Amino acid sequence: MRRPDPDAAALYGAARSVGRQIVLVSAVVVVAALALTIAWVLHQTVPSERLEQVAAARRGEVFISATDVVAGLVVLGLAGVVFAGVVSVVIARRAVRPLGDALRLQRRFVADASHELRTPLAVLDARLQALERKISGGAVSADAQVASDVAHLRDDSRALIDIVGDLLEAAGGVEDPGGAPGAVDVDAVVAEVLSSMAVLADERAVRLELVAGGEEARVAVPRTSLRRSVLALVDNAVGHAPAGSAVVTTVRVDGRGTAATVVIAVADQGLGITGIDPARVFDRFARADQPTAPAPASARPSFGIGLALVREIARRHGGDVRVASTSSAGTTIEVVLPVASSPTGTE
Repeated sequence: MRRPDPDAAALYGAARSVGRQIVLVSAVVVVAALALTIAWVLHQTVPSERLEQVAAARRGEVFISATDVVAGLVVLGLAGVVFAGVVSVVIARRAVRPLGDALRLQRRFVADASHELRTPLAVLDARLQALERKISGGAVSADAQVASDVAHLRDDSRALIDIVGDLLEAAGGVEDPGGAPGAVDVDAVVAEVLSSMAVLADERAVRLELVAGGEEARVAVPRTSLRRSVLALVDNAVGHAPAGSAVVTTVRVDGRGTAATVVIAVADQGLGITGIDPARVFDRFARADQPTAPAPASARPSFGIGLALVREIARRHGGDVRVASTSSAGTTIEVVLPVASSPTGTE
């Protein structure tokens, strides 16, 4: 079953909101015009003595019936409000249509790019798998470090394939497979992510630290999706952490029973989020101001996609993501997910 497009729904919601505002303004204008007209009609309503005086003086004054005019104005006013509403809805939809077209083009580009990337990534993964088998079978000589590096490369290639698949799904290019995922061990996934990110962190002289809450934390999220979310958060934190600092990932369980949640917090010691509302860093293609300090050569550009995917994955499984704190001393981003109802399941 294909999931509803949240961005398209937001666009149509914006169109409806603009339409309602235009209808309200139009209604106020029409009511004000009716009030002025009714006041004029009431001013023209005079007693019979005044009519006799005008008739005796033979002056060319015209007097009208207040009841008939008020009834006519009410009908015209209602017709004016309805007409203004229809026109406002049409105008609002025409104004939002270019945004919808741009959104469709963006999604088509992501879908096309994902389709094109899947084949070379599959080939890369197959070649790494073949090399891994040759090393394990003795056909190719390699020491333990090389064998370990090849194994890590294959893990990374599979992660890239999963990311491309998620991008394709987010762009509406594939159907949602649905189904209830098993309970996944959050601590194990986070430890795996930190291990794979160690190379990039070392290049930036950043330490990766894991603080576990001591309580078993399991969530009903597919392992690849959870790994992707944590990877995006840690990658974002490493990209903003200064050399010699630490990126601390904390896993804890808040609450009890059915209301319990697993909180994955990733904290860096960077300069904080500037130039943008912290809540908007999770919007697609939203980018904060770059720090004034020169970036190291290993710094990677941000395109405002990773955190948007984190929010989409979290909300898809009943959770959310938030900026817990941000200042010149650093930023902490938290993913909140419901605790899995059962500790058993397949990962």
